[in-house]
Amino acid sequence: MKFFVDTADVDAIRELNDLGFVDGVTTNPSLIKKSGRDILEVTKEICDLVDGPVSAEVTAIDYDGMVAEGRKLATIADNVVIKLPLTLDGLKACKTLSNEGHKINVTLCFSANQALLAAKSGATYISPFVGRLDDINIDGLDLIEDIRTIYDNYGYDTEILAASIRTVNHISDCAKIGADVITAPPGVIKSMANHVLTDKGLAQFVADIKEAGIKIL
Repeated sequence: MKFFVDTADVDAIRELNDLGFVDGVTTNPSLIKKSGRDILEVTKEICDLVDGPVSAEVTAIDYDGMVAEGRKLATIADNVVIKLPLTLDGLKACKTLSNEGHKINVTLCFSANQALLAAKSGATYISPFVGRLDDINIDGLDLIEDIRTIYDNYGYDTEILAASIRTVNHISDCAKIGADVITAPPGVIKSMANHVLTDKGLAQFVADIKEAGIKIL
């Protein structure tokens, strides 16, 4: 499974990248706006920092606007992935831009039918939102499983990029189902290393070493 980091915080991306945990980045205009910096400037900096794909989202909601913005975003770096909303105009823009050789992340997916349309439109990634479905008492993981089944049935190359990841359990469950990618905030990815028994075991180890007076150097 590939790990994408869902943030516009360059320092947080750099920290996880140094740990070897970054296969790509997803961000959006609202995340970048919070940093107070220019969207294109931040996107370029992130693209230079990581080797993997960086999803950059259009702000237009009409076909012509999405295509124009997508083409502009694609000039930032070779690893830019154009992020489009799952609307009819977004799917039409996906078809146009993917036919031009651009990689596309179709976002705001909440049903298997939407995911099927995205695959047929040439999407590189489909982003089903797990946590947001959970918020309305629908199991978001069921959607990941449904999409996996459909894509496997027909051999679609579109990768399942599980988004709106809120917990470490979301990540392990998506991995068991067979999602190709998860995108999560830096804090969630880092917390995967945590376990109360690890902390307890380490504390006991340190106490034993101290009592025995053992030193390597």
